Amino acid sequence: TTAASRLSDCCHGGSKMAVLAYSRGKREINQYFTIENAKLLALVAVLLLLICHSVSRNYGGGDACERLLSSGRLLGENAWQPYGCMMHRYKSNEAKSCLSEKHIAFIGDSRIRQLFYSYVNIINFEVKEGGMKVCFFFFLLFFLVILFNVSFYVEVNSSMKELLKAWTLEGTSLKPDMIVLGAATWSIKLHNGSTEALAQYKTNLTSIAQLLEKLAEHSEVIWVLQDPVLEDHLSDDRKMITNQQIDFYNEAAVSILDSINSVSKAKVQILRASRLAAEQTISKSSDGLHLPKSTRDISAMVLMNYFCNKILKPIDGSCCLPRPPSTLIQKLTACFFILSITGYLVVNFICRNNHQENKPPTDIESGEEKKPSLAISSVVGLKVPFKSVCKLGLIMAYFYFCDRADMFMKEQKFYTHSSFFIPLIFILVLGFFYNENSKEAKFLNREQTDEWKGWMQLVILIYHISGASAFIPVYMHVRVLVAAYLFQTGYGHFSFFWLKGDFGLHRVCQVLFRLNFLVVVLCLVMDRSYQFYYFVPLVTFWFAVIYGTMAMWPQILQKKASGNGLWNLGLLLKLFVLLSCICLLSYSQAVFHGMLFAFLYLVLQKCQALSEGKGEPLFSYRISDLLLFISVVSFLTYSIWASSCKSKTECNTLHPYVSVVQILAFILIRNIPGYARSVYSSFFAWFGKISLELFICQYHIWLAADTKGVLVLIPGNPVLNIIISTFIFVCVAHEISHITNELAQIAIPKDGSALLKRLLVGAGFLGGLLLLSAQEESKL
Repeated sequence: TTAASRLSDCCHGGSKMAVLAYSRGKREINQYFTIENAKLLALVAVLLLLICHSVSRNYGGGDACERLLSSGRLLGENAWQPYGCMMHRYKSNEAKSCLSEKHIAFIGDSRIRQLFYSYVNIINFEVKEGGMKVCFFFFLLFFLVILFNVSFYVEVNSSMKELLKAWTLEGTSLKPDMIVLGAATWSIKLHNGSTEALAQYKTNLTSIAQLLEKLAEHSEVIWVLQDPVLEDHLSDDRKMITNQQIDFYNEAAVSILDSINSVSKAKVQILRASRLAAEQTISKSSDGLHLPKSTRDISAMVLMNYFCNKILKPIDGSCCLPRPPSTLIQKLTACFFILSITGYLVVNFICRNNHQENKPPTDIESGEEKKPSLAISSVVGLKVPFKSVCKLGLIMAYFYFCDRADMFMKEQKFYTHSSFFIPLIFILVLGFFYNENSKEAKFLNREQTDEWKGWMQLVILIYHISGASAFIPVYMHVRVLVAAYLFQTGYGHFSFFWLKGDFGLHRVCQVLFRLNFLVVVLCLVMDRSYQFYYFVPLVTFWFAVIYGTMAMWPQILQKKASGNGLWNLGLLLKLFVLLSCICLLSYSQAVFHGMLFAFLYLVLQKCQALSEGKGEPLFSYRISDLLLFISVVSFLTYSIWASSCKSKTECNTLHPYVSVVQILAFILIRNIPGYARSVYSSFFAWFGKISLELFICQYHIWLAADTKGVLVLIPGNPVLNIIISTFIFVCVAHEISHITNELAQIAIPKDGSALLKRLLVGAGFLGGLLLLSAQEESKL
């Protein structure tokens, strides 16, 4: 017995020490790594990154076009990632639009001919590869003509020179808009890899290099480096074509063309990306010489991006994409922020000179403190709004640099299971590590709803950056999270109006300002429409619907319903009228479900049918166990159904009707046990408080190209890049939340007349912007 008691005391003491160490570790982390220190560190990181990328752009050499042609890595089959830019996957109609009335020429051996067919297949996949040495393809598209010309020249010789020379002559018709050429393997084969053949190759290429330079003044000229071979698979008559020989010929071509480009304004581009892709895929070659189709398709898409991105300007094709010119509204917005920064410096200078913040002036005769003059007080009062707008202006400059200027690189998304599930597991571990006791154990208390919003937002962020929409089970579960946000919108706003009955203008303006302020600023800075940030217009619309439903006659609130229970039926009738309108217009039902659930919960709470004490189950033990069992089964059933979906279209049809099952199941699992309601994750709750800012900011400073790609601050190291960009992104979102709250207090006064005046000024300001925008669009 004594030994057992000692063992028990030892275990108890060990667990106590572990809890103390755990609590102490959290306190130390929170003590030394505050949000203010984090923001300062993020600011330093941004400044260093701006300097490094500016130096790299000006002195590092190479632009996005050169990087597209010369570097990159293979992400997966037929998925190529150029270094630092995004490659658009052109569809047939886009390629036709770009190449209408264009002449594209391919010159070279059988490898170039295969590249030509892969290029043509982007426009028309039905075109089959042929064996002709010289061919022309015409595509007639609504009176627009595309001319393709492929010339079979196995060597760089006088025949190739004569063809190129003919295109340089004045008045020549059908001069190509793009010329793609390359040859070497036949020279190696015909001359058995002799050094004399290599010397003759250099001589011939030098002679045509001058012609290529002249053609490059009016056309895009691209020399294709020779791809490697799989020597073991080569036939006996090709055994002399070794990778060593190919390297000799490639080095000769690069040396000659680089010497020409160094003294010429018009450059002959060199396609190296095809060779890089082939190095990783040549093992799949059928004959050891010709590349697999997937690799040829990559090279064709690189060429399509190089030529067409400048013409069509796809948002997800940042390679070779010229920076869009600034609009008038963007210029005016920049001027406003510059004036605000100047104003803040002036106000700060006046405040420092008058020592208003630290030491009030004293009257020498009376010994009493003088009150600051009215003018000085007014200046001091401007310091807070000027400071907030100043900080916002600097943050918006970072937004612009990230997603509108050519300062930082961008890369496309590529989904793998590890890229989604490893970060997901990591944040779940952090969320469980930072858990605390709730201030209250009420059903869906404030800490719990912040926690709910927080982990959902983090999952959505990981979903977006990993490109997990390609995986249907994850896609369907994330759709439930979006529905859960709308559910919370209905639940939260209904509860407020039902309990408080505050339908005043001040409350409405505060909610609308909090929801829309950042989006309106981004519309001005980033030149995007309000509807582009779809979630904010969505929740704004539903807030207006909830407000109208609750405020319209008869106005039914909890106070009125407490006096007469029939009013509860009246409210249910209003809700079902709302449901009928939602179904008629095919809108999401999640908001209605949230409102109805809030009403039922508040009625049950008023009737004291719920037990919300700490540690107590929500209902009796038997009912709680039954509801928990049903909830777990329902939750798992939805997950199994979502995981078995064959297509998004099939599942999206049923999603509006079944998503509420998993939402309600989660709520009950989280709230029925008393111990579950008594704790929450402070980590998730912290993110939940800035979930709106996180969702909006991700568009431009975490993702890139309006969410189509990923922002690259640290090129060449994807893991470090995600860590640094995420750290800056979270700090910026938190600061914007703080700025929004500060400006909301100033912009939305409680005084009714002052508020009306500011609303009129705001309406005039937005109306003027809309007028300017309409005029600018009419000029385009």
